[in-house]
Amino acid sequence: MGDVLAGIHATWQFESDAIVIRFERGIRTPRLFGVLRERRIPHEALASVTLAPGKRGTVVLHAVPRAGADPLVEAAAGQLQEGGDPYRIALPVEREAQAAYYRDELRALLPADATEPTDGFLVAAPEGPQSFKAYDGKASFDGSAEVAFRWSRTGASSEKWRAGDKFYSVQELSGVEWHSPEAPNGCLRLLERDGHGSRAAHPEQDPASVVFGLGYGPVHESLPFAAAVLAAIRGSARVPALPGAARPYDPAGVAERIRHLGELHQAGLVTDEEFSCRKAELLAEL
Repeated sequence: MGDVLAGIHATWQFESDAIVIRFERGIRTPRLFGVLRERRIPHEALASVTLAPGKRGTVVLHAVPRAGADPLVEAAAGQLQEGGDPYRIALPVEREAQAAYYRDELRALLPADATEPTDGFLVAAPEGPQSFKAYDGKASFDGSAEVAFRWSRTGASSEKWRAGDKFYSVQELSGVEWHSPEAPNGCLRLLERDGHGSRAAHPEQDPASVVFGLGYGPVHESLPFAAAVLAAIRGSARVPALPGAARPYDPAGVAERIRHLGELHQAGLVTDEEFSCRKAELLAEL
């Protein structure tokens, strides 16, 4: 089609094989859109296209993604509010005929198997952010191989503080659960392939989870993070982990973990034997 459709908070550019969505950045624009900036959605990633009345004299064109096509949508698991859905574009009601034209044009380009889930992600994961502050710690992701949870002295439970900072290879993970900070019990939980940890455990006690709260883990930070980790997990599932594969060499990280272990020992939270054993394991990583 080669056309451009400018709406409220976003502009859709129609290419021969995809829609390129560019999001505006402004005070009234959802902060998630400002983080996403631009996304390329191949036609084969779409299940349907709808047009419906919106709020306050608008119509909404909605490109519905196929199941399994977009890591952001998979991580959100239906928890985004309509106003924060990046697949919707609102236009003044006077432009309904124009919106209907693009709806029909896109419908004609949908794949024959549009109602079927995809075999893998067809939309790229958001590029950032790679870290965010949770209520009980800081979550960080190196972009491809490792997720780290570093606990806060004031927010973390005794169970997490005793367990120490946690580092997870994406090849050790089977998935991610994101529970919106805009709902009760918001958290980000990593699911381990070997079954270690308990999904039944409350996130406050689960070392594979970080807890959200007022101002902690907001949607525009934690959801793109979850989507990026999920995309890395799905990608790593195709590459078997090498036996004995080690974490990338990180002397500063090891030194920080030894310092934390010493604090636990001084506080009486680990025994002399546990301290000596764990310290030897950490020194062996150097």
